[in-house]
Amino acid sequence: MLLDSELNADALNYWLQEALEVHDGASKGKYTIGLGQDCMAFCSEVEDVISMSLTVVKSLLEKYHIDPKLIGRLEVGSETVIDKSKSIKTWLMQIFEESGNTDIEGVDSSNACYGGTAALLNCVNWVESRCWDGRYGLVVCTDSAVYAEGPARPTGGAAAIAMLIGPNAPISFESKYRASHMAHVYDFYKPDLASEYPVVDGKLSQTCYLMALDSCYRQYCAKYEKLVGEQFSISDADYCVFHSPYNKLVQKSFARLYFNDFMRNCSSVDNDAKEKLQPFANLTSEESYQSRDLEKGSQQLAKHLYDIKVQPSTLLPKQIGNMYTASLYAALASVIYNKHASLSGQRIVMFSYGSGLTSTMFSFKLNEGQHPFSLTNIASVLDVTAKLESRHVKTCPGHYGDMSSIHQGNQGLC
Repeated sequence: MLLDSELNADALNYWLQEALEVHDGASKGKYTIGLGQDCMAFCSEVEDVISMSLTVVKSLLEKYHIDPKLIGRLEVGSETVIDKSKSIKTWLMQIFEESGNTDIEGVDSSNACYGGTAALLNCVNWVESRCWDGRYGLVVCTDSAVYAEGPARPTGGAAAIAMLIGPNAPISFESKYRASHMAHVYDFYKPDLASEYPVVDGKLSQTCYLMALDSCYRQYCAKYEKLVGEQFSISDADYCVFHSPYNKLVQKSFARLYFNDFMRNCSSVDNDAKEKLQPFANLTSEESYQSRDLEKGSQQLAKHLYDIKVQPSTLLPKQIGNMYTASLYAALASVIYNKHASLSGQRIVMFSYGSGLTSTMFSFKLNEGQHPFSLTNIASVLDVTAKLESRHVKTCPGHYGDMSSIHQGNQGLC
């Protein structure tokens, strides 16, 4: 279903996390090791989610030589509010109106970082339905993640990514295994529509993320086992890709799957690891989320698998920061860019999370595909290394504070 993707990793300003540590008077490594982040992107005073979206859509159409008339559905995922009524999708219609194409279904989806996944599933469901008219679907995930001064500010970022949806793709959904977990909780929310800054309960949000991960993984495994007749474990996933607010949470998340496999007595956990995890076997779910010993121990035990199955997905999230709706798909782009030559026949398991909360686990099976929609060409067009090398890196975090103040002042004035 997923034919190609394009990302605007080169067009934004960045600052170094180690420079922010100095600026904030934080201990060395608090952001680079404690959060696991290297750099963070931010929008200048002349950039926002609309301009980023226009850039990636136009770039994708041009690089893959797609006639705008061939787009039949356009879905946008974003939590960055520019207008309380007018959708980002309508701004993007400028590109298609120029070619005379106004017959395009779809609109924006919004729920924290999950909106991009909702947009993707909407497009996929359309292509798989009787309503499909033979044209491509186009998904855009775009966000600017900014926080007030304080402990959450280093977990910001900004980016947009566009994905083309259609038949005979190198990246195919395994729709029958898809599993979701939805609930009502105030872990992260934006009650002040005149402000870009969210209200965040960091500890609660991490617990909600891991709880949703557990629920989705159990359901995914149950559906797989019912249909295939075999137990599923992380050994059956060649790569695991997670929504990435910051890399340390990704490390904890994979370790959590490893602990789930231990509790289900899966072969992916060797006897030595089972012995070391046994003291935690009788913890309640709530106790397990709060246990620092379990968190640290499971990460150490899972590290050899993390390096193989997860690390290739961390390139862009560590360099760009939290992209909200785009984070998961920038991580997927990282896998494709890093491992495209060996991905044919492999499975990628994806976990999408949005505070509030919404979450889904799903998977792709990959094949090389046909040019221009081949994994090799997608990796070439993404050209991640060149984009990262051409960034406008700022070493003075004060510049980021200035931009945040400008955007905060402009919020609600459009």
